[in-house]
Amino acid sequence: MRNRRILFWSITVALGGFLFGFDTAVISGAEQSIEKVWQLNVFEHGLTVSIALIGTVIGALFGGIPSDAFGRKNTLFWIGVLYLVSAVGSALATDWYSFLFFRFIGGLGVGASSVAAPMYISEIAPAAKRGKMVGMFQFNVVLGILIAYLSNYLLKDAGEGAWRWMLGVEAFPAAVFVGLMLFVPRSPRWLIVKRGAVEEARSVLMQIDPQTADAELKAIVDSKSSNRPGVSADRLFSRKHSIPVLLAVLFAVFNQVSGINAIIYYAPRIFEMAGLGKESALLSSAGIGFVNLLFTMVGLTLIDRVGRRKLMLIGSAGLIVTLGLVASSFYMESVGGMMVPIYLFAYIAFFALSQGTVIWVFISEIFPNQVRAGGQALGSFTHWFLAALIAFFFPYISSSLGPGNTFMIFALMMVLQLLFAWKIMPETKGTSLEKIQVQGNTTDKELEMKSYTKTV
Repeated sequence: MRNRRILFWSITVALGGFLFGFDTAVISGAEQSIEKVWQLNVFEHGLTVSIALIGTVIGALFGGIPSDAFGRKNTLFWIGVLYLVSAVGSALATDWYSFLFFRFIGGLGVGASSVAAPMYISEIAPAAKRGKMVGMFQFNVVLGILIAYLSNYLLKDAGEGAWRWMLGVEAFPAAVFVGLMLFVPRSPRWLIVKRGAVEEARSVLMQIDPQTADAELKAIVDSKSSNRPGVSADRLFSRKHSIPVLLAVLFAVFNQVSGINAIIYYAPRIFEMAGLGKESALLSSAGIGFVNLLFTMVGLTLIDRVGRRKLMLIGSAGLIVTLGLVASSFYMESVGGMMVPIYLFAYIAFFALSQGTVIWVFISEIFPNQVRAGGQALGSFTHWFLAALIAFFFPYISSSLGPGNTFMIFALMMVLQLLFAWKIMPETKGTSLEKIQVQGNTTDKELEMKSYTKTV
């Protein structure tokens, strides 16, 4: 019964990830029609595609503030409202400017949900299952991407207003998400650290596991009062937290310089550049969504057994090879262009297995309770800021440098990610949040960051 209750809470919150993925990918099927409807130039077209990402950057940057002030639950409820308004408004937009506004507020929801949802799940999940449970958020993200691609394909013949239907169907899952959030409790760690509501927190912990509730409660309370005199626990950018800050920023940077959002946003266009027809390009995009979902499931089964770091090492090697093959196919043009979908499917498989599964889990784990919201916001902001830049400039870069050179740059970035995972990234599997502490002020050469996990 208890497991079912926690599962329900996690699935409900992870539904925010479904809306995240759907909102991110749905524009790929509509962007070319929108370009024609409002006769957009190159700059306006780039802004139309990236405006949601601009909102996402802002939502991620400030998402930690309401998460701390009003709680993870209340923040997620209003995120659902933003998704709902954005879907309806985008579908009914009568001019380009109103369309930009509604896509922008949907982006705010995406950015804020990437802060609040993984953080909430990490704060209610048992340590031994935290990777899989937080990973459900990413599973729902890729499920949302797949459903968006399939929805776009099925609605492609719905007439001149097909793009409106593509964008508007998001209103249905958004309304379900808003309703279900009413049945989710507040995070016990937020209740203690930010509100001092120990008894309410204990009640939630008892629902999770009565046998460990008191021990967990004590660990959370002790972590709140374990700060050294003169050191502010609430200052994210302090020497004490310098290593988790570095890890979160680097992880988010590598996530985006892999080229993943350029591929998600422009998949049909990339396939057309490789020589596929429009209908085949849309269907191949749905194939990307399916492979993404399948290998995210594989990643979820491995993350708590194999660990976060090993998945990143395997994935990084695979991304280097597959991106190199995509680049070489574009160099060969007609000879190798038809292989691009196959190589991109393999690329998506390695990404989903590693970065896709690990990113939100890892960032939600490495910060102490007092600064977790700020740390999650920092990682999400970095992730989405780069996503917006890459989505905005990808059409220009790919047309200026050529698709081959563009994908080769992505491959070189993954060489750096491999070095990061090998030399810097620590392992966090199976350890409670209160036992994970990154010392940002160590000068002992024998203390390696990859073995930083210790008891507070």
